[in-house]
Amino acid sequence: MTPFIIEKTDTPTDPVKRTELLANPSFGRVFTDHMAIIRYSADKGWHDAKITARRPLSIDPASTVLHYGQEIFEGMKAYREKDGHVATFRPEANASRFAASARRMGMAELPEDLFVQAVDELVRVDQDWVPSGEGQSLYLRPFMISNEVFLGVKPATEYLFIVIACPVGAYFSSGCVSVWVSEHYTRAAIGGTGEAKCGGNYAGSLIAQAEAKDKGCDQVLFLDARERRFVEEMGGMNVMFVRKDGKIVTPPLGGTILRGITRNSLIQLAADQGIEVIEEPVDIDELFAGAASGKYTEAFACGTAAVLSPIGKFVRPTGEAVFGDGKTPGPVSQQLKKSLTDVQGGRTNDVHGWIHRIT
Repeated sequence: MTPFIIEKTDTPTDPVKRTELLANPSFGRVFTDHMAIIRYSADKGWHDAKITARRPLSIDPASTVLHYGQEIFEGMKAYREKDGHVATFRPEANASRFAASARRMGMAELPEDLFVQAVDELVRVDQDWVPSGEGQSLYLRPFMISNEVFLGVKPATEYLFIVIACPVGAYFSSGCVSVWVSEHYTRAAIGGTGEAKCGGNYAGSLIAQAEAKDKGCDQVLFLDARERRFVEEMGGMNVMFVRKDGKIVTPPLGGTILRGITRNSLIQLAADQGIEVIEEPVDIDELFAGAASGKYTEAFACGTAAVLSPIGKFVRPTGEAVFGDGKTPGPVSQQLKKSLTDVQGGRTNDVHGWIHRIT
């Protein structure tokens, strides 16, 4: 275990004010009092691990992250279980994916046990910020930026790893979301950074997300960069489809789609319930035709923030693909969401060892 210096803030949030904030937290708007921070340099390695007051960063205008975009992040949650304990969900999977993102971006790799420890230390200090309401959790954002003062195109030799946290409720409102199919913009290409969780992937998706909003949709769906034919993933989450025969279909991983931890968990939970999940290419024209014929009965998005969000319809210039009545979540979506959230909330037996108790 790496020793962390604990420097608690001199101005903690008043408990009454914190209770008010936890009653109905907006996603990503309210933050806890502290953050974890670890520094890296080529000569010292990872060092100076701290839990300290959350505050603005001071970086040089020539910091490499501002010019060459070496930046990665993760998204995970801490949950208040029914017995009052606080736990995270599969943090070792986040740590592993974080290391893989670092490798792809030419960044220093944070040891996976140190990643988990940093998250644990922060949650222990700020455990009073973990809400207990239905659908609520403490969203954790570990991230790393290059911080060498240098103008030149090469991997940096200095990095900052930081974890911040914010109490959150549901990412989407109840009911089904609508999704715009982007036929002009793509998210990732073979050989690119699609499998890495880096900020550039999301920056490139924002114009397509804005287009979706202009079309009256909640989210955007990207197609493959080569043929603009096959479903890949949405703006910030994976996507799955339920067929009339009861099987679930989802696009295969191949370097352009993020290896979603929620995606992986749902595949396992579906298998536990005897539901076959097929990982194969999904042709967008066949999907639209299948929605019209009844071959595809449900669709849903899945990710840490969204958990599992039923999709009511896909929209493109030539028409719509509507699932069910377009408003009511389907039975398979509801069943899988309950299975996942019951594990995360400690309401069912954790047969896969996914729950990591902190307090």
